[in-house]
Amino acid sequence: MANRIGQVYGLTIFSPLLESDGMDTEHASSVRRYLGTLSRNKSSPFARVSGTHFARLVVMDDVVFVGAPAREEHLQSRYLVFEANFDGDLDKYLDSMAREIPGEVDSIWKHCVGYPGVANAAAFAAYMKKCQVETTFFFADVCDRTVPEILRALQVQSALAHFIEKNQGRPATEIQMAFGVWLEGLSIVPSLLPGGVDSQTAASKESVDG
Repeated sequence: MANRIGQVYGLTIFSPLLESDGMDTEHASSVRRYLGTLSRNKSSPFARVSGTHFARLVVMDDVVFVGAPAREEHLQSRYLVFEANFDGDLDKYLDSMAREIPGEVDSIWKHCVGYPGVANAAAFAAYMKKCQVETTFFFADVCDRTVPEILRALQVQSALAHFIEKNQGRPATEIQMAFGVWLEGLSIVPSLLPGGVDSQTAASKESVDG
């Protein structure tokens, strides 16, 4: 099914950038500079949008002609390209973007033709859908689990690997007792937050081992 694999939705949006003519790069340059300031880890604004597995924003200046037998073509304007994989349906996700990161959304899409802002969530959703391109093929590495479920599984996997490494060579009875303590500790460790597992993973190991 287009746009979806299991419970994961694949969104592709092409929003034309504002420009007076083909030489006008003011808005393309401004949005590039702003995108360059955004964090790419757990501080990313899209890590705060519920259900986001993956999100990417790029400015497309034109399509590349790779030679015959391809036909040389050019875009009528520059585009802001937004791609995201997320849990659930499109309307809920767009509403979450408007509610959870309104400042960032405005700062990005204000450079695009026809952008209505996020104050009117329905108008924002209608605009994004108008710019949407059907995603006919995309890769979702896990298509039947939500973001919190995946993060928890990664947390358990990392903690178990650390437990095995730490307890190699110990007598079976000691390992069994240690595993009980580890399992109890794991049940009270806070879940990982979206967007990064570096320091959080280390903290989880410390908590479980302690």
